[in-house]
Amino acid sequence: MLQFGLRAHDFGQFPAERLADVLRAYGPACIQLALTKAFPDTPKSGGFLSPGYARRVRRAFEARDIGIAVLGCYINPVHPDEAERGRQLERFEEHLRYARDFGCAVVGTETGSLNPDCSYNPGTQDEAVFDRLCASVERLARVAERCGAIVGIEPVAWQHTLSTIGRTARLLDRVDSPALGIIFDPVNIIPREGLGERDHADFLAEAMDAFGDRIVAVHAKDYRVIDGKKTEGAAAGTGIFDFDALFRLLQARKPGIDVLLENASPDTAVAALAFAAKVAERTAPQA
Repeated sequence: MLQFGLRAHDFGQFPAERLADVLRAYGPACIQLALTKAFPDTPKSGGFLSPGYARRVRRAFEARDIGIAVLGCYINPVHPDEAERGRQLERFEEHLRYARDFGCAVVGTETGSLNPDCSYNPGTQDEAVFDRLCASVERLARVAERCGAIVGIEPVAWQHTLSTIGRTARLLDRVDSPALGIIFDPVNIIPREGLGERDHADFLAEAMDAFGDRIVAVHAKDYRVIDGKKTEGAAAGTGIFDFDALFRLLQARKPGIDVLLENASPDTAVAALAFAAKVAERTAPQA
């Protein structure tokens, strides 16, 4: 059965024990935890993590039957300033070193752009930027191999360096490491203009064929197409995304994987989790 969870920071910034209490009310199996977004006064610079800190956070959530599925450490791995890029990579590496103390294998990031804030820049799709991404990811993967952790890379259409299914497959070919995986957010990788006449099942099957065996976690949210452009930010079950097709594939190819419901809020989380559970039940393989 799929494991459904939430992003911790969608429910406010609190100390670990208090945040775990807030989340327990919704009954998630797991969370994505971005430390700087979820906990108040968390330094954005590196150097503050320790085994003791990580174990305390882990215990707070485990005591409420909540696992930490992904540590979010969102950096710009193609940052135009080499020194700043190096500092961000070091911060990610620190998360990798302590991931296991959090009870978590996966540390996740998107793939950035030529703009320091990761916003759209047409030059991001240049081959030289892809080469820079590969170099950054290879560096992280080698650290992850030594730490028993996994670098989770999340593709995003149009805006980020990994913007298509094909580019994602190319990265996996270039960086040959068992410590490199994909955080699959199907709505993020759907093109900006939507799928047109193509159905979701076909698109999802293409992605699964390209890198399904390397998916380590899933982000699930919804979307609509308005005036020819994809709009995001919708909780699962409130848009046009075909969750039946996604969950059917996941249950066949990645049973038990963590599915983190993005863009859920205190107002929508109960309905989103109930929707996901209902779809999972009807798409489960028949005995």
